[in-house]
Amino acid sequence: MGIDLAYAMGAPGGGGGQSQFLSFLPIILIFVIFYFLLIRPQQKRAKEHRNLLSNLKEGDQVLTSGGIYGRITGIKDDKITVEISDRVRVKVSRGHIAGVVKPDGM
Repeated sequence: MGIDLAYAMGAPGGGGGQSQFLSFLPIILIFVIFYFLLIRPQQKRAKEHRNLLSNLKEGDQVLTSGGIYGRITGIKDDKITVEISDRVRVKVSRGHIAGVVKPDGM
């Protein structure tokens, strides 16, 4: 019985490499699918947002991540002053600017 068991398990080094690769193939495929469906689009959106934040200038109409629309009146390092109404200004962190909107969008 011991000899039969040894043959059933396969001889060491005898063609087991291809079998191991085939067993990892589904895991590799799942990773590739996750990369193209989840990771890559998220990296692309993050890059576009970084570009948007670096190109902000005074006078841009913006939307904050809190949902407040306003016009940029000042930029100092990481702080952006946004005028949300006549003579009503708030300071917002640069990272909390969700996007630039067209003037008719306000």
